[in-house]
Amino acid sequence: MGFSVNVILFLALYFLPRVKSSMVSLSNNGYDGIVIAINPSVPEDEKLIQNIKEMVTEASTYLFHATQRRAYFRNVSILIPMTWKSKSEYLMPKQESYDQADVIIANPYLKYGDDPYTLQYGQCGEKGQYIHFTPNFLLTNNLPMYGPRGRVFVHEWAHLRWGVFDEYNMDRPFYISRKNTIEATRCSTHITGTNVVFKECNGGSCITRPCRHDSQTGLYEAKCTFIPDKSQTAKESIMFMQNLDSVSNFYLKIL
Repeated sequence: MGFSVNVILFLALYFLPRVKSSMVSLSNNGYDGIVIAINPSVPEDEKLIQNIKEMVTEASTYLFHATQRRAYFRNVSILIPMTWKSKSEYLMPKQESYDQADVIIANPYLKYGDDPYTLQYGQCGEKGQYIHFTPNFLLTNNLPMYGPRGRVFVHEWAHLRWGVFDEYNMDRPFYISRKNTIEATRCSTHITGTNVVFKECNGGSCITRPCRHDSQTGLYEAKCTFIPDKSQTAKESIMFMQNLDSVSNFYLKIL
């Protein structure tokens, strides 16, 4: 399974509207032509480039196993702002450009903060526009809720490339199952956990209580939250919680 990263210097004088055609192609199980672009407003930091490389390398292995050896990342180009220091190993772009980037590294968008996201306009099965990561997400290691960056990249790649949606529902976190039990919206139901309400949090510790039933909805009260157990055996699903150690598969075949 081969993998290479080309670091390419590009001149970002202006950006075209995001009506784009991705250069990504899949050949002999390997994805080529992936473009990751760093926004010119991002301060120069060599660690950022290194962490991008590590993220994609880790993601390639994770994707390879998650797709039963049917796909991995083979060639990725990283576009560097012209305002950064030039280096001999940097190449000039041929066709790569910011407006064609599959992944954008830029400052937080107000709605999302440091949360990784993929811009998706279409229906299920329709490709997304681009993946957005913030510099803080890539440079700090204090975001344990997301799990390893490589796993996050694979989660977002499924949004971008295959038009897959998340397998959780913030608007409807619980539902009544066919067995007439209250279940957390998750995939798969083999993921175990507890349903609690957070009463008070101080630093890294929180006081919780069990959720109460809502007689009007038949579900749990509005502030109830499903907390997965740290130790799991379930392998699905990457689109629910890729940060769980046991999770290594997509729930459905998507390739």
